[in-house]
Amino acid sequence: MSFEPDEDQQELVSLVRGILSQRADSAATRRALESTERYDADLWRLLCEEIGIAGMAIPEEFGGAGFTLREAQLVLEEIGFSLAPSPYLGSVAIAAQAILATGDADAAARLLPGIAEGSSSAALAWAAPDGRFAPERVGVRAEDHDGWRLSGTSGFVLDGATADVLLVIAQAPEGARLFEVIDTDAVVREDTSTMDQTLRLVTLHLEGVAARPLGAADPTTLETVRALALTAISAVQAGTAARALDETVAYAKQRVQFGRAIGSFQAIKHRLADMHVRVEVARTASRAASDAFATGAVDRFELAAIAKATCSEALEHVAAETIQLHGGIAITWEHDAHLIFKRAHSLGQLFGTAREQRDRAESWALATG
Repeated sequence: MSFEPDEDQQELVSLVRGILSQRADSAATRRALESTERYDADLWRLLCEEIGIAGMAIPEEFGGAGFTLREAQLVLEEIGFSLAPSPYLGSVAIAAQAILATGDADAAARLLPGIAEGSSSAALAWAAPDGRFAPERVGVRAEDHDGWRLSGTSGFVLDGATADVLLVIAQAPEGARLFEVIDTDAVVREDTSTMDQTLRLVTLHLEGVAARPLGAADPTTLETVRALALTAISAVQAGTAARALDETVAYAKQRVQFGRAIGSFQAIKHRLADMHVRVEVARTASRAASDAFATGAVDRFELAAIAKATCSEALEHVAAETIQLHGGIAITWEHDAHLIFKRAHSLGQLFGTAREQRDRAESWALATG
C-alpha cells in the first residue's frame, strides 16, 4: 500500500512548506522563542487564514474544513521539518481531536469553531505527577458535589501556557474520563523547563476548579485520544527526521577533507544510507497510522503505538548521526543540529517512550499470535 500524497495533497504540502521556508528560518525561529507566546503569532495567523491548517481535520459542521487526518498528518510533517514552534500539535492535532473523540456534539459545537479558525487554542492535560501517560495514574481527581470539581496536578501539558480551552483527564468515581475546565482563570499554570525550547510545557495545579465532563466515561475514548496523540507526534518526528537527513546530506556534499567531499567516502555513504532508510520507515509508519484512523481500521490503536515507537527511535538515531557527521559546528547555538537533537529527546518522552509503546504492543502480539 502506498501512502504517497495525491495531487491535491502535494499542493497542500507545497503551500505549507513554501510559507514556512520563507517565514520560519533559523533566525525567525530563534526570535519566536524569545517572544511572549514562544511562537510566531503572525505566522500562525497567516497559516490559519490563508491555508486554514487549524481546521483541516475538523468537520465542517463544527467550523472546520472537513479534511481527514491524512492532510493533518502532512501538515504536521512540514511543521516538524521546519523546526518552527507552533500551537498546531498541542491545540489542533491533540486537544481538538480529543474533543471529537468524546462524541460530545455540544462541546464540539461550542469549542471547535474557535480552534478551527485559530482564534482559540486548547491543551490536553493527562500526565501523572511522575510524567507517565496512563489513565490509571493521573494526578487529578474529579468529584461531583452539585457540580464537578477538579483537584490535583498534571504536568507536561503541551501548549497549556496560553490555551483558553483546558481539557483534563481526571479520575472520577466511575473511572478516568475527560473534563473541560469551566473556570480556566482558577488554574495555576507553572512553566516547565524543557530541553526542546520549541515545545512549551506547563504544569497545571487545580484546587476545586469547576469543570464539566465531555462524553461518557468510556475507557475506549481515552485509548482513542492516546492513539491520536501518538499518531500526531509521530508525524512531527518523521518530518524532523527528514529535515535532519536533508541537512546532513547537503553538508556531506560541501565539507571537504583530504581534498574530497566527505560524502564521497564509503563509510559516510553507508551512514547516510542508513539514515535514509530510517527516515523512510518512520514516514511510512506514521502515515499508516493516520490512514488507519482516517479509514477507521480495526488495528489503528496498534499502528499508532508502532508509529510512535518507530519514529522515536528513528529520530533519535538520525539526530545523533546529524551531530556526528556535522562535526564541531553541530554543537554550536547558531546551528540547527542541536534543535533537532533536543526535539528528538523531548518528543520521544511525550505520551510515552518507544519502549513503553513496544511493551504495550507486545501484549497485542501475544494475543494474536
